[in-house]
Amino acid sequence: MEMKGFTYGYDGMRGDYRSEEGIKSQELLFQTGVNWICLATVCNQKTAHSTEIDFDFGKSNTDRDIMAVVKNAHDHNVKVCLKPMVNCKDGVWRAYINFADSDFNGKDIYWDKWFKSYEDYMIYYAELAEETGCEMLCIGCEMCGTERKESHWRKLIAEIREIYSGKLIYNTNHGHEDDVKWFDAVDYVGTSAYFPVADEGGATSEMMQERWKAIRDELYKVYEKWQKKIVFIEIGCRSAFSCSTMPWDFSHKDLPHNEEEQAAFYDSCLATFFNEPWFGGAFWWDWSTYIYDTKEEAAKVAKEEKFKEYQETLKAYISKVDSEIVAAYEQAAGVWTGACTCLLWGTG
Repeated sequence: MEMKGFTYGYDGMRGDYRSEEGIKSQELLFQTGVNWICLATVCNQKTAHSTEIDFDFGKSNTDRDIMAVVKNAHDHNVKVCLKPMVNCKDGVWRAYINFADSDFNGKDIYWDKWFKSYEDYMIYYAELAEETGCEMLCIGCEMCGTERKESHWRKLIAEIREIYSGKLIYNTNHGHEDDVKWFDAVDYVGTSAYFPVADEGGATSEMMQERWKAIRDELYKVYEKWQKKIVFIEIGCRSAFSCSTMPWDFSHKDLPHNEEEQAAFYDSCLATFFNEPWFGGAFWWDWSTYIYDTKEEAAKVAKEEKFKEYQETLKAYISKVDSEIVAAYEQAAGVWTGACTCLLWGTG
């Protein structure tokens, strides 16, 4: 496996990479034995239908920030894939960035505007990647709604190659590998490999491997078609019960803590792909700019789980009390109804 890496810095903002904590995080990352990092830097557009990509001078990583990480990585003999990403400020996933294909005159006016902005964005970072000696550039991440615009993407790639001499990779989303008709124009087929490999929580590595094998066979077909190595440019899952059923998920905060299932996910993936000659490697998602204290976090998790127990106990108690109140009310209502009947009909 050529690339053994982590994504680094997705959560980083202006100055974070060069801070004391940021440098400490990088040193710990390099100690894991990685030979690559994927350096993620983010800019935003307002919505999925905006045509302008904005640079936030107060928050976005500066060139100095990126240059510092690249130098530190190279000083540790670690290669770098620079990965400029686009998010939507309103929280909509970037895969939904999309526009109508043409106006009444057959012109892609919105697509042309968006791709001009995206081209300016990517060319800027392609120049930076060339100047800093980044070994690879990721030209897009999970831009599923844009992937059908083949001519726009081919034009962009050609312009990037005019100024950047390293390898290019495009990052589609899992299950969309066949949707990209221009993988021949890049050097690697990248995918966010958040494939569900279990139907319910608690699955073992052996169980997950059976699912991975089917995924492997499908991805091999993609490799055969393009003769480009497959790279899991993103892959990972949370340390939570049932994480293997939806590895992309970070929204269900109520799931019980479970490191065994997370470990089984990692183990099953590597057991399936590590020795495949057509598999280029993996970048685990993700290594944070700031590393939390494990003891402190463990205590926090334990406290949260204890609080959940209290909540469940309280709910059960309230439910029991409610049931008793309802039963007492119904009994009282029955007695009252009986008394009224007696008075009305003169019985009893």
